[in-house]
Amino acid sequence: MYKSFIKPLFFRMSPEKAHYFAMGCLSLLARIPFGAFFIRLIYQYKHPLLERKVLGLKFSNPVGLAAGFDKDARWYRQLDHLGFGFIEIGTLTPKPQAGNSKPRLFRITEDNGLINRMGFNNLGVDAAVEQLKNRKGLIIGGNIGKNTLTDNAEAKEDYIYCFKTLHPHVDYFVVNVSCPNIKNLDKLQDKDFLVDLLQSLQLINERQADSKAILLKIASHLSPEQLDEIIEIVSITKIDGVIATNTTTHRNNLKTSNTVLEQIGNGGLSGQPLALNATKTIRYLREHTTDDFVIIGVGGIHSPEEALRKLEAGADLIQIYTGFIYEGPGLIKNINKALVDKTKTL
Repeated sequence: MYKSFIKPLFFRMSPEKAHYFAMGCLSLLARIPFGAFFIRLIYQYKHPLLERKVLGLKFSNPVGLAAGFDKDARWYRQLDHLGFGFIEIGTLTPKPQAGNSKPRLFRITEDNGLINRMGFNNLGVDAAVEQLKNRKGLIIGGNIGKNTLTDNAEAKEDYIYCFKTLHPHVDYFVVNVSCPNIKNLDKLQDKDFLVDLLQSLQLINERQADSKAILLKIASHLSPEQLDEIIEIVSITKIDGVIATNTTTHRNNLKTSNTVLEQIGNGGLSGQPLALNATKTIRYLREHTTDDFVIIGVGGIHSPEEALRKLEAGADLIQIYTGFIYEGPGLIKNINKALVDKTKTL
């Protein structure tokens, strides 16, 4: 039903309009009598073999929603009906910001991908906290960043503000210094800055009644030497691991014409074109780290087979975003069923 009717309808709209329209429809369905019950009946799939203990948390299944979809924690309750094991909100910044000018989100359907230059558009961390009050059940991760207008010399304070403000309301944190759509953000990937930032967050974390896991979201297409440096940073700062990987500025081997790509312009590419490199990155990290180094795999998961490849490469958990848009909410259930079937045969 999704691919034959709903997706063609959504894909007639601009990507941003379709996003808000889709979430409005889901919210409406969840509010009508028995609506939430039937959504869960159709899309949720539960099995003891899916349960995971990671980051000191018990996940009902390993399939999460990546950051960027529910930036402001507006829809996590409705998205929970679709069967996700966890949802990551953000990227959140201290102050609200509109992000980059529109249009800023583009489909490249020939490649089952998206290109975005959203620019951390969000209502600010304080608004997200209001949405998260009194939440129950679902595991929520908080992805944090800096405001675009904040000078890099003051960036650390932005991350600290978000961390302190969000700390009582999320289950784990993701430090985002690898998004390609924020001016000069890549300069924050300097080793000395990262070590200082992560150690500062850890110090604050240790002072809390309940410390939270911290992950670093890493850039795509890192060399082995750069990945070795990431491993060293994780070891020095004693954070819990990484999310591998973020979107990429690479445009290699795409079916979409160069003319169309030039018309779209700059932005981070996500979707199927990232699948191979993301899996390669996961495998390298797992082969060069110990089991307590947590890896959440993301990038190009459009099928159960690709999800299994990420997990077999060494990911502890996985996240979807672009695949969710192209394949529909049934992808979550299909991945979980495939994982149970695979586990039963071992």
